[in-house]
Amino acid sequence: MRIFAKYCTRALLLSAGILSCKLQPQDIQTVTPASVDSLKAVDSTVVLLDVRTKEEYDGELGHLRGAILIPVQELEVRIGELDSLKSRTIVVYCRSGGRSARATALLQSKGFHALNMEGGIKRWNADLRPVVREQRQEKGSKK
Repeated sequence: MRIFAKYCTRALLLSAGILSCKLQPQDIQTVTPASVDSLKAVDSTVVLLDVRTKEEYDGELGHLRGAILIPVQELEVRIGELDSLKSRTIVVYCRSGGRSARATALLQSKGFHALNMEGGIKRWNADLRPVVREQRQEKGSKK
């Protein structure tokens, strides 16, 4: 039944224009930043995966609230950390979409339902969508 519901959700998202099936070099499915909230409204179990570096995640562009950080360089060796999420939709993002496309292709090849967020965090920010930014402490200052 869960598998049937998963495919019904995908069909609904495709028909509503929330999910796109554009063919890319890796033949991956994509989602726009504007559609991520709609996707999460339809499926509250959606996972956000940031595949940038820790420095980028904590940097000026920020990150999405609740995102899991696994840099793309570490994804293949750390993929086991995501095994419990195989039945869920994973939205993958990076700075501008290139690394997340590679990560999405890897996840899909391992049986995950992963979607690449087009344009990455740069496009998310350009759309004025909310992000989490870490408070940076200047050198020598005390908390």
